[in-house]
Amino acid sequence: MRKGLTEEMVQSALGPLDDSDLPSGTVAALRLADALTDTGVPAISAALRDELGDHFDAGQILELGAALSVASGWQRMIEAFDIRPDFWTEATPDPQRPQS
Repeated sequence: MRKGLTEEMVQSALGPLDDSDLPSGTVAALRLADALTDTGVPAISAALRDELGDHFDAGQILELGAALSVASGWQRMIEAFDIRPDFWTEATPDPQRPQS
């Protein structure tokens, strides 16, 4: 059986990571996600490298970075082409475009 995140864990991940009750390895991975998806030039600080190294080996960090990069790039393409799932209709709110 796959283990997923509880609603409380998701809410904790959306707030300040320093105050979350998430496992420290999860916090490190979320910080990597934030760094790689920054709208500016992505940069990984020495502190984040050290934090990641405390929880993951080099191969795992590479896998995390690759997965995050693919997911982020895919999302950017979806947004650029304004792609919506087939089951959506014109009446379905578009999460990419806030309603006014």
